[in-house]
Amino acid sequence: MAELITSCPWLRNVLVVVRDAGLPDAWVGAGVLRDLVWGQRFGDGFNPQDVRDVDVAFFDPDDLTGGNDVAATELLRRYEPAVPWEATNQAAVHTWYESVFGTGPVAALGSVTEAVATWPETATCVAVRLDAAETLHVCAPLGLDDLLHGVWRRNPRRVTVELSRARLARHEPSRRWPKVRVIPP
Repeated sequence: MAELITSCPWLRNVLVVVRDAGLPDAWVGAGVLRDLVWGQRFGDGFNPQDVRDVDVAFFDPDDLTGGNDVAATELLRRYEPAVPWEATNQAAVHTWYESVFGTGPVAALGSVTEAVATWPETATCVAVRLDAAETLHVCAPLGLDDLLHGVWRRNPRRVTVELSRARLARHEPSRRWPKVRVIPP
């Protein structure tokens, strides 16, 4: 996976922007990594123009307001306006998750690693970042097997079966990556 990331100039630039923006404990993850890995390994390649959003998970327990997410996203847009940024303070997810997804209340998260472990599919429970020494760090609390072996599987930690079905219909993994194995929710 590291080779796929470092050999993709577009994603490498995304990681540099996130690092240089200085958001607290910021990582790039979820769909953009899945799209890169699965596009290269199980599809027709990776095209940055097809990326719906670049999820930037950061952790700022000192500002749990929605304005913090907006400000972080705008900061990233100032660095690189062409990227579809979506920055989310993982320390604040518990303040809005129930109302957005129609579930019961969720507990506050203590770190980006805890947050990544709750993302919708096991293959998207991965985030990466570059440090000042250009070393790539990987956060994969559920491991890398599903991402690397092309398995679409619901992460039951927070995602309901109904939400998982909706995501499956919206993302159409069997069409986008024909060699990916889908485990229905």
